[in-house]
Amino acid sequence: MTKNILIKNAPVWTGGKNGKLLKNHSVLIEDDKIKKIAPSKNFRGKFPKTLDASGKVLLPGFINAHMHFYSTFARGLGKAKPSMTFVEILENLWWKLDKRLTKEASYYSAVIPLVNAVRKGTTTLMDHHASPFHITGSLSRIEKAVRETGLRSALCYEVSDRDGKEKTAEGLKENVEFIKYAKAKNDNFIKALFGLHAQFTLSDDTLEKAAAYGKDLASGFHIHCAESNDDQIKCETFSKMRVVERLKKFGILGPKTLLAHCVHVNDGEMELIKESGSAVVHNPQSNANNAVGVANITEMAKKGIPVGLGTDAMTVNMLEELRSALWLQHLKNNPSVGFMETANALMVNNAAIANRYFEKLGEIKEGFFADLVLMDYHPPTPLETENFYGHLIFGISQSEADTTIVNGRILMEGKKLKLGLDEEEISRKSAELAAKVWKEF
Repeated sequence: MTKNILIKNAPVWTGGKNGKLLKNHSVLIEDDKIKKIAPSKNFRGKFPKTLDASGKVLLPGFINAHMHFYSTFARGLGKAKPSMTFVEILENLWWKLDKRLTKEASYYSAVIPLVNAVRKGTTTLMDHHASPFHITGSLSRIEKAVRETGLRSALCYEVSDRDGKEKTAEGLKENVEFIKYAKAKNDNFIKALFGLHAQFTLSDDTLEKAAAYGKDLASGFHIHCAESNDDQIKCETFSKMRVVERLKKFGILGPKTLLAHCVHVNDGEMELIKESGSAVVHNPQSNANNAVGVANITEMAKKGIPVGLGTDAMTVNMLEELRSALWLQHLKNNPSVGFMETANALMVNNAAIANRYFEKLGEIKEGFFADLVLMDYHPPTPLETENFYGHLIFGISQSEADTTIVNGRILMEGKKLKLGLDEEEISRKSAELAAKVWKEF
């Protein structure tokens, strides 16, 4: 890894709550962190590596707050029965697919989207894994893929009661062991949360055990929450309470907990989420694809709930997800709302959420880790701090990532990967494994 890298002549978007555009600036990376940010004229002399950012814009690396690497093996799969409801989608596709994943398949299904994430400037991903017939050691296989690509990821295993008590116990253990491992490792590349599928596939006993483990390990939870109205109906039918109320009862909510979706939460539940400090992760493309509805993130933002942006495996291109989020907020409400809420979800809140687990990510700031992306962009109108998000959503989002840097290491430069991986061979092996999985549908 080059010790010093100078990125010169860049319009720099600093990110963070008080993000600003710094014109004609340069950024000096020393080892794994940002050493200095200043006007380009302030830098003299030669550096081991210099990147000219002319015709580009420098941003913090993008963060994906909810992902499923294993869904890679669903791409092109045409054997699933047509599904009219969300539960049918789970039963006909996802719960058939995850049962057929081996540890080898878990590795290859992870490395493919991780490589693509590098291409899109996505540098940190919060993943949620399921492989109920190959649970033990599955997170270590995904960790291998993350480390090989040089990215960062928070991993968890999806505990559920749907495959019997033995699988539930094995899933609980996989989370416990990996959380302990990640805490002992204590690096800034791999973190661990306690994974839970959704409350409607979890018994009281399992929630009690998970909550006890989570409290003992001081870990947060990563769980699907009120993604479909079916989740609320089942909860009210069998528990006589709403989804968020049940999660609160069992101690699942908290400042380190990620609640994916929250499409069907009411005002009372929003208040509980806010009081607990839990974060919500919006996944607009997935919600539209599954026809479950559109989360009211504008109302959540008004209440002070930290709302981040995830993709639920629909893509690793966070700018594509950002645009979809805005269009759907317009559709749900009206075209005058949702702009800042969606932009902040990606550019401010995702970093704040990630920093609940990692350290000093998501901003171009001296002392922060050097996770950066250079995007091609020649602004056709004035580019200023005040209108940067407009350029981001309507212009930069349509450009390509040129260079991706994580922890001061260049993973892609000039659109050429520098990972040391044989992408062609990886894709060939992945397709071979996927074909075996598909035969069993």
